[in-house]
Amino acid sequence: MFYYVLKYVILGPLLKLVFRPRIEGLEHVPSSGPAIVAGNHLSFADHFLMPAILKRRITFLAKAEYFTGPGIKGRLTAAFFRSAGQIPVDRSGKDAGQAAIREGLGVLRKDELLGIYPEGTRSHDGRLYKGKVGVAVMALRAGVPVIPCAMIGTFEAQPPGKVIPNIHPVVIRFGKPLEFSRYAGMENEKAVLRAITDEIMYAILTLSEQEYVDRYAAVVKAEEAAEKAAKARRFPRIPLS
Repeated sequence: MFYYVLKYVILGPLLKLVFRPRIEGLEHVPSSGPAIVAGNHLSFADHFLMPAILKRRITFLAKAEYFTGPGIKGRLTAAFFRSAGQIPVDRSGKDAGQAAIREGLGVLRKDELLGIYPEGTRSHDGRLYKGKVGVAVMALRAGVPVIPCAMIGTFEAQPPGKVIPNIHPVVIRFGKPLEFSRYAGMENEKAVLRAITDEIMYAILTLSEQEYVDRYAAVVKAEEAAEKAAKARRFPRIPLS
């Protein structure tokens, strides 16, 4: 119930007022039945903009950190994300990918829309990064189509670390559904999973027109953070007084 209150009364109208999103290709999203909507991930606002403009309910897999914050603020944040239809997924440990797949398949078994960001994390620089194969596993196991989606302008409207968004035009663009029944029963073939994932990422890239990086975003983030830390150790800031 609270999901629809957020969508139609509280959050949805506010997001539409602030971001004024232009929607393209909405006819590609099926009006019923299970499907995966796979998109790029540029901003914290992505989690809420897409649900606000879709006619159907969509459930996203969200990082568990949104649900485990300390104190009253943490509990309120967790309650908000659950009410907004987000499912927590622990991204740490060797079983993290399997946990996400189990949760995603549970959503699809209920004939619902599942939202997923194949990059696995937000882009920190506005580029599109290599997709993880979990989306391919779920598409094959559930036998559902994948609708590619591009969020355009959300990075400029609310880049990582910015709380109050900028006024910037936003476009949400959906592509034609991708169908992978020709690979049925091959969800354990690594080459097949990579080929499917790359096809999905190429469809997103075509829609978003981003620069593509054939590396995982989390790896690039970690390398840049380590480089920044090493530089700080080599050239420490000297107090002026």
